[in-house]
Amino acid sequence: MQEEAHFGAAVLRRHGWRLLLVFVGLLLPLWGFAELADEIHEHEAIPFDEPVLRFARELAREGFDRFFVLMSKIGYLHGVVPFDVALVLVLALLRRFREATFAALALAGSALLNLAVKQVFARARPSLWESIAPETTYSFPSGHAMGSATLACVLILLAWRTRWRWPMLAMGLAFMLAVGLSRVYLGVHYPSDILAGWAAASVWTAAAFLVVYRAHRHPWQPVAVQAEPEA
Repeated sequence: MQEEAHFGAAVLRRHGWRLLLVFVGLLLPLWGFAELADEIHEHEAIPFDEPVLRFARELAREGFDRFFVLMSKIGYLHGVVPFDVALVLVLALLRRFREATFAALALAGSALLNLAVKQVFARARPSLWESIAPETTYSFPSGHAMGSATLACVLILLAWRTRWRWPMLAMGLAFMLAVGLSRVYLGVHYPSDILAGWAAASVWTAAAFLVVYRAHRHPWQPVAVQAEPEA
């Protein structure tokens, strides 16, 4: 019994963070996305969607309008997308090819996945009021929420073994939350679209990380150079 306990402790010490990533970053979000997707597929109303939207509408004022329009712009085409490209290019120029591969796979794959899933569910945008920043594409899942969350997750995972772990975690979560709230405030997404986007981003990024770093490696770890055999 003692040997089993020591073995289990050793496994947790060696692979505990990966197991945590699988559970928190992969399994729980996958379950949440599946629950939301099932409701959307069955054309069932999500109970909290309309009440949260109406509450957001009641908060409308000029200062919030400017802030959330700005966050919405930064949260995708005018902020996240160019930052994604710059991040991959900088990592490649620094010859951090494994990190660049992970970032490219997670960020580009997330965008393509979002486009595909939107077509599958074809959910119409909310129409409770005329938005000051209207959208015409499908609603589920939110591309802004998914894109900003994927970028945040990538940066957090890249920083996890460094001293920037907690600052990056705080900034990443604050950014994705602000972007997600902006889409609800502007009335162009249901809250369930935002939650689905966050969940899908977490699942895709965690999966990309586990694929790229499958051989017990982590970001910034130097590649071991094998010595050449003696003649």
